[in-house]
Amino acid sequence: MIISQTPYRISFFGGGTDYPAWYRKYKGATLVTSINKYCYLFCRYLPPFFEHKHRIVYTNIELINEVSQIKHPAVKGVMSYLGIQKGVEIQHHGDLPARAGMGSSSAFTVGLLNALTALENCQKSKKELAELAIHIEQNVIGEVVGSQDQLATAMGGINRLEFNSDNTFSVTPINVSPHRLVSLEKRLLLFFTGFQRYASEIAKQQIENFDKKKKELDTLLDLVDHGQKILTDDNMDIEQFGHILHEGWMIKRGFADCISTPFIDDVYDRALKAGAIGGKILGAGGGGFLALFVHPQDQERVIYELKDLVHIPFKFEFNGTRILSYA
Repeated sequence: MIISQTPYRISFFGGGTDYPAWYRKYKGATLVTSINKYCYLFCRYLPPFFEHKHRIVYTNIELINEVSQIKHPAVKGVMSYLGIQKGVEIQHHGDLPARAGMGSSSAFTVGLLNALTALENCQKSKKELAELAIHIEQNVIGEVVGSQDQLATAMGGINRLEFNSDNTFSVTPINVSPHRLVSLEKRLLLFFTGFQRYASEIAKQQIENFDKKKKELDTLLDLVDHGQKILTDDNMDIEQFGHILHEGWMIKRGFADCISTPFIDDVYDRALKAGAIGGKILGAGGGGFLALFVHPQDQERVIYELKDLVHIPFKFEFNGTRILSYA
């Protein structure tokens, strides 16, 4: 059995500029980190003693004989692309809920590619896995998704990701001092709003407004540079990171009516009044997870104010997708 472990991610700045509809016309960049919450895929060849050839286990259980019969879009897309011939069993387990802005869909696709290519003895590099995942999600499945999640979850660590008009990508690890890294990690809180949504539906509305919002998207690109400078310059006040998170969220929430909601606005306002410096809804918006920048001395008050939400402690991680077992 092959077991892959792939981290979820937090995107700080530049989200939206990683969609092909944007970066094929203009440059795109994001500043992201992976965290120690994971998607696990268990894969093995299925013995030929059952009435079904393939067994796919996630929130549903699929017992099927042909890849064309698979209902899970990522499983169907990956298995079709790889041309899997033998019967397989695939089981998914995740530390966080799906459709919540943590890059879970891409972590699934990357992790499945990692596990199945290892099972087929044709394992790829992390960059190759990310690029394959981008191709499968955008072209094979036809989902309206960006290109940062696949790279962030495959590579791991804190990175600057750049997206070029020729569909090439670059990954630059951010050289953050250990002290700075701890300072940032201690000031970030993560909450689950309780709402899940389909990011592609929200993304469609954002993309329709890209040309109208070029000035705002250019500002989000500038925040990538600003955020990177704050992280790499120990002489800068780390609190500025929180302030530009707030600036980025104020811009992003204006891209489409569905990105924020009255509930999200209320939660965010309560967090600010309790001491948060800034924050953002992760992913496309509409629900999912809320990341906040809060000084340690104010965190107990913020956590209490948001006691109606689920607080998720986390740390940064630097491994990216990996194979845990070849049993």
